[in-house]
Amino acid sequence: MSAIDPVCKALLDDLDEGFAELYAAHRNLVFSTALRLSGNWACAEDLTAEAFLRAYRALAGYDRDRLAALQPRAWLMTILMNVWRNAARTKSRKPPPDLRDEPVDVVDPGQDVEAAAMRQETGDELAELLGLLPEEQRAAVVLRHVVDLPVSEIATVLEIPQGTVKSHVSRGLQRLRALGGAR
Repeated sequence: MSAIDPVCKALLDDLDEGFAELYAAHRNLVFSTALRLSGNWACAEDLTAEAFLRAYRALAGYDRDRLAALQPRAWLMTILMNVWRNAARTKSRKPPPDLRDEPVDVVDPGQDVEAAAMRQETGDELAELLGLLPEEQRAAVVLRHVVDLPVSEIATVLEIPQGTVKSHVSRGLQRLRALGGAR
């Protein structure tokens, strides 16, 4: 029998305190993934908040055996992927927003401006390139190379066979290289 995940143990002991531990342990991962999937900071914040809200609601209905067997990282990625897909579907039905309402990025005065600009430029370029990939390739590449999930967990999250995951990752990386080289 494998050892129980510390976050799962905390959830078993007290759902609210355990959820706080779950959030603390995985919030950066969930946000980073949401940011790479959506390519937009505000969207990533919304996706992250919605994913954790759905996670909390789901946990409230889980029995002790299900909590003990939970794989928090893969489970949260599954929830995030579903939230992202739903948001993408909803967005496709709405007209594009007025860009004059977009918030302006504020630079931290204590930050090296040149380094911050370079990181922003690189992040924006990567987000743009990821946005050009088909949804299934983008999800697979982000989960593999940003989140660093193993292929088996990605297959669980995306509900596809492992061979298909490998194919999506390989084709996505190949397409990213081609897109990046064309610039």
